[in-house]
Amino acid sequence: MSSGNESCLFENGSINFLSCLVHVWEEWAGLGKLEDFLSFLEYLVWVFTPLAVVFILPFLIVIFLYLSILFLHVYKRKIQLREAYSNNLWDGARKTLATLWDGHGAIWHGYEIHGLEKIPDEGPALIVYYHGAIPIDYYYFLASLIIQKGRTCHSVADHFLFKVPGFKLLLEVFSVIHGPQEECVKALRNGHLLGISPGGVREALFSDETYPLIWGKRKGFAQVAIDSKVPVIPMFTQNLREGFRSLGTLRFYRWVYERFRLPIAPIYGGFPVKFRTYLGDPIPYDPKLNAAELAEKVQQAVQALIDKHQKIPGNVLRALLERFQREHKED
Repeated sequence: MSSGNESCLFENGSINFLSCLVHVWEEWAGLGKLEDFLSFLEYLVWVFTPLAVVFILPFLIVIFLYLSILFLHVYKRKIQLREAYSNNLWDGARKTLATLWDGHGAIWHGYEIHGLEKIPDEGPALIVYYHGAIPIDYYYFLASLIIQKGRTCHSVADHFLFKVPGFKLLLEVFSVIHGPQEECVKALRNGHLLGISPGGVREALFSDETYPLIWGKRKGFAQVAIDSKVPVIPMFTQNLREGFRSLGTLRFYRWVYERFRLPIAPIYGGFPVKFRTYLGDPIPYDPKLNAAELAEKVQQAVQALIDKHQKIPGNVLRALLERFQREHKED
């Protein structure tokens, strides 16, 4: 390297001297490959940015939930002086949050709900629904129920949700319980609506774009309906799996959940696809049916909604294009 550099240094004076010094410094520092490195880096950003976006969007939903919790805490402080004079301390908070979620659904998913008239204006009913990777459709349903019907709905959630830091207040305000049959029966006998997904976390993580119901042999929800003597209303949301999807179909995540009950399967998506929630005809209380028979009948009713309103397998692009349909003919 020295002989080549010496001839370069004394060739054309100071200008060549400086250019050669720069050349030597670039070779010594490895800057000759910098352009190639930046090009490779740009390629990596181009490849992984879409992947990062679809995994980040689900976390935005969690952030929105925490913002809801923050609002409740602020609201609680604001009305402390009026607490003794109010019988519905959280009614204003619920309606405000319902308005926020309803707006989110309308803007991001063009959310529609069909059959809300099948929910009784008063009195109990058990609402049984298909569980998406993130049950955001159920949040929209609760918001519509509060805004259009003026009713709240008690909900059954998995135990792990009660262990999430900061969620306690949100769960209390919206009457979420972890699901003992006695508590469910008590809520219904007190005249409340109650929402439950028999598939639960397992269905959320391990169902896919073919929309299989993963209920197993669960019939506790049916026994609750029988003990409470209430009708059961099936519910399903079109394109739910196209909004958010789970990697739970990979064997590792299934094994971890079955072995340790840890729902760690990554969820991705947040695509602004069209959401339509459909409520089926109520299944009236029938003293002749036992829990197993009623559970089978309800499962068939939810499956019928899937068969009628969902194209299988689900397709994200098709669901996105449905946002641009001017009219939707109700079946």
